[in-house]
Amino acid sequence: MTEQTYCDRLVQDTPFLMGHGRLSEQQVDRIILQLNRYYPQILSNKDAEKFRNPKASLRVRLCDLLGHLQRSGERDCQEFYRALYIHAQPLHSRLPSRLALQNSDCTELDSGTVGRELSDRGPVAFLACLGLAAGLALLVYCCPPDPKVLPGARRVLGFSPVIVDRHVSRFLLAFLTDDLGGL
Repeated sequence: MTEQTYCDRLVQDTPFLMGHGRLSEQQVDRIILQLNRYYPQILSNKDAEKFRNPKASLRVRLCDLLGHLQRSGERDCQEFYRALYIHAQPLHSRLPSRLALQNSDCTELDSGTVGRELSDRGPVAFLACLGLAAGLALLVYCCPPDPKVLPGARRVLGFSPVIVDRHVSRFLLAFLTDDLGGL
């Protein structure tokens, strides 16, 4: 199977993108501005003004933009897809070319290989991780509020937000702010 280029994908996706209500005027304007600001070699100021002309209908402007990108080359089409992903991610995930790529990838996988790749660690590793998490949770929630009881554990927990994801670190820091005064 030959690789599908971004220009080929854009040709395939153009009817979908041109569908009524798929892209809003704001999304198209953001895509045009991104291509103009970050990649002025893709869309010059003159081109950006032409594609953002409020006197022309959105459908005509979008058709002109997609035709311009198809004539411009592979890199320009690739940058359009990047801008589309940033400004219209739900639409980007429903593109016909992406669905075709996902379906072709699924048919080429060997189901036996996938099963071994997903379960190569086995249930013992899962139970070990679960036990470690339960032990840390028990330590955090059942530890007496007196900082003299487990000062070493309080210090370890105090530095663990550096390692732990920022969402979890907020909860650990909120828990520890009351007890760090005695260290």
